Amino acid sequence: MSNDSLIAEIKEALKVVLDPELGISIVDLGLVYGVDINDFGGVAINVTLTTPACPLTDTIEEQIKQAVSHIVSEVDVNWVWNPPWSTDMITEDGRAQLSAIGFNF
Repeated sequence: MSNDSLIAEIKEALKVVLDPELGISIVDLGLVYGVDINDFGGVAINVTLTTPACPLTDTIEEQIKQAVSHIVSEVDVNWVWNPPWSTDMITEDGRAQLSAIGFNF
């Protein structure tokens, strides 16, 4: 499997990880900044949050690891804060879901 295919599969698997407040996937909210694959088949997933003060980082990290555990055996979650998250990072699917619950952009 190519790295691009593996990254796409991982991002698809991460769609089950939901933001606890909004109930929308971290992928659709634009919180997944990147997936890096090492030479040994492990991955590092760079993730941000809408606020660094989120009290549920441990829970989200565990959900991320569980979501991709059937794809890769080693997962590191890196919390990153640059660039700062903004609503511009939300996918079209995420915007539609947010619109359905009353948010307008």
